[in-house]
Amino acid sequence: MPYRPSHRQLEYLVAVAEHGHFGRAARACHVSQPTLSAQLKLLEDRLGVVLIDRGGSAVQPTPAGHALLPYARTVLETLDEFVREAQAADKGLGGLIRMGVAPTAGPYLLPGVIELLQEQVPGLQLYIREERPSLLETAVREGNVDCILTPLPVRESRLACEVICCERIYLGLPQRHPLAARPGLSVSDLEGERMLTLGRGHRLYDQVQALCAASGAVMSEDYEGTSLDALRQMVAIGMGLSLFPAAYVASEFARERQVVLRSPGDWPMQRHIVLAWREGSPRQAHFQRLAELARDGIAGSGLEGVSLAEA
Repeated sequence: MPYRPSHRQLEYLVAVAEHGHFGRAARACHVSQPTLSAQLKLLEDRLGVVLIDRGGSAVQPTPAGHALLPYARTVLETLDEFVREAQAADKGLGGLIRMGVAPTAGPYLLPGVIELLQEQVPGLQLYIREERPSLLETAVREGNVDCILTPLPVRESRLACEVICCERIYLGLPQRHPLAARPGLSVSDLEGERMLTLGRGHRLYDQVQALCAASGAVMSEDYEGTSLDALRQMVAIGMGLSLFPAAYVASEFARERQVVLRSPGDWPMQRHIVLAWREGSPRQAHFQRLAELARDGIAGSGLEGVSLAEA
């Protein structure tokens, strides 16, 4: 393997050329003069060429030294740029984050987060992939995404999590449904009611399933919504009842008149949203900082029914 000078040897060569004196060059490099002289001599011996003329009244580069100085300066400047880029990448959360988001959470929680990230981490590139939580966990485990924003529970044991927020869950009923006129509801009032939900792999599916088991409501077997919008439309035309997260309600229910939202008094419904990544990831500090910024961004959004309570 060919000999490769160290950056310190190149630094000493440039310093001697600029100062014309071994002692001043050593002080500028914060080393002793013998150390600087010995390293330059080692560099010359390894390269097989004399770089510094030590015989005259002034110390100066030989013709070979003059020819090699521009390369030495370029190498040192490149190393400096390398360090600056590394530091910038660290401050910028690594420069690039591929984030997976659950479709029932990401589109409604992220706008305030993205706005804050653009302000606080302007160099960050954020690539977002929407997918149901069960598939997101596989994607982050296999390295296809770096981290995920998803509701609990996270079933993949090799993921680390930080809670971002707690989100209230509402029961949506058709506006003409008899229960919609009641000022308060209990779980037992839902016995026999038809519940609509998203497909398996969504955490809302699990919550609807749990509510049905507790209340005696019937989970629809012939229809699974592909989105919260689809569920809302089905509820609006009287096809059944369903659950809607608070951030979605805040975003999409401002003009909704056909769906009434209720909260059964004896069945408090909520979910925790977490940022999760592979346990032991070397980028853990980036993801922890991202979690902090996500909390700040969501808090700044002022979404009703969304709090930063810890799990």
